[in-house]
Amino acid sequence: MQQLTTLARDSRALAALAVPLALTQLAQVALTTTDTIMMGVLGTEALAAGGLALVVFNQLRTMGVGLVTSVGNQVAAAAARAEQAGGKDGDDGEEVRGLVRAAMAVATIAGLAGAVLMVLIGQAATLLGQDADVAHRAQGMLAALAPGLLPCLWFQAIRQFTVGMRRPQALLRITVVSVAVNAALNWVFIHGTWGLPKLGLTGIGVATSSVYLLSFLALHASARRDPQLVPLLSLDFWRADAPTVRRLLGLGTPIAATYGSEAGFFSVTALLAGSFGAAALAAHTAVNQLIYIVFQVAVGLSHAASINVSRELALGEYTAARRIKNTALACGAVVTTLVGIAYLTLPDLVLRPYFDPDTAADQQGLHIATGLLAVVAVLQFFDCAQNIGVGLLRGLDDTRSGFRITLIGYWLVGLPAAWLLAYPLGGETRGLWLGLLLGLATTAVLLLRRYGLALTARAAVVPEPAVTG
Repeated sequence: MQQLTTLARDSRALAALAVPLALTQLAQVALTTTDTIMMGVLGTEALAAGGLALVVFNQLRTMGVGLVTSVGNQVAAAAARAEQAGGKDGDDGEEVRGLVRAAMAVATIAGLAGAVLMVLIGQAATLLGQDADVAHRAQGMLAALAPGLLPCLWFQAIRQFTVGMRRPQALLRITVVSVAVNAALNWVFIHGTWGLPKLGLTGIGVATSSVYLLSFLALHASARRDPQLVPLLSLDFWRADAPTVRRLLGLGTPIAATYGSEAGFFSVTALLAGSFGAAALAAHTAVNQLIYIVFQVAVGLSHAASINVSRELALGEYTAARRIKNTALACGAVVTTLVGIAYLTLPDLVLRPYFDPDTAADQQGLHIATGLLAVVAVLQFFDCAQNIGVGLLRGLDDTRSGFRITLIGYWLVGLPAAWLLAYPLGGETRGLWLGLLLGLATTAVLLLRRYGLALTARAAVVPEPAVTG
């Protein structure tokens, strides 16, 4: 009974941070979905070109976000030490300010480098085997998206600061509003409303870049109104301390590589699915989108668990850090079980947004996707668990182990297993997903095992503070 009471209390504490973060992630999914819908309205060629541009942009954006993700953990630990010392006006307050400056410096470097790379990739699109007309339209959209990468990463730096301070409430409001603003600006720039030039597909890129800039300004303004945040908010990145910048890059580079590796893993399996025909690729795309939506909940749990681990370790509370793992996994299991039940009992309803059962062309894809749902119901728990594991290790400032383990799980276990089960053993698309399941399960087990061993080793070196009174 005592354990259930403790689990319930820990779950509430975790949810206070995880829920707004998960909802923010879901709102960001709605942002990219809006862009995709608008591209579809412009026609198949625009959708192909815009999709190509978004793949490039999202890959660079995701890796840039990885570079500043550890900032939240560093801020949480510094804030906990300041709180333990009795205030935020001393050295630890300056430590947080230094971390914010360094985070903005890293975001600036990554944003400028990524923007240049985006334009260069757009120029080389035809050399990469793309249709000339599609490549030309993608080039224009990439040029419009490139300036938006800088405020996008600035937003992420301030976001990590607010999350590390455990005050992320404004994130959800700003992201939800940005979805509506993005849709309106898309329409304005595509069609040239109110006397503006008619930009077509490029207008979607202009709208997206504008929304990223507005979102950053809104989050910065919100932080300046928060009495707990404004004393620590320092954006003068040109004054950033070089050792702190190097420390954040040292922690962030493996995270960026992990994000890139995971994206590549799923991209390769999509190519493999396409070898079985259009219906198989459509089924793969549909169930992958279902996983992606649920994955946003896992991201919220992972970030919340990571921040709380950093905080507890800064206070020397190793028992609490162990409980965080169990609490996060229990919350993830509840969510994925409920969603899995929906997959198995209401498959037609779940897949209806992607397939029309009354259309002959969609029936084969629907049949394949329905058969995949049983695998996906189990797979999504391990996908959630491995994401939580990466976050827990990040809370220990151990980002390199997370990267190495994901390489093993994704590429040495998952991809070979997917190929073996799909081709020699004849499992086709279902075999691919069974291979994905094995890769994610292996990754989850190894990450959680590594966290337990690393935490035990640290506790042996620096024991918990004695309880007095």
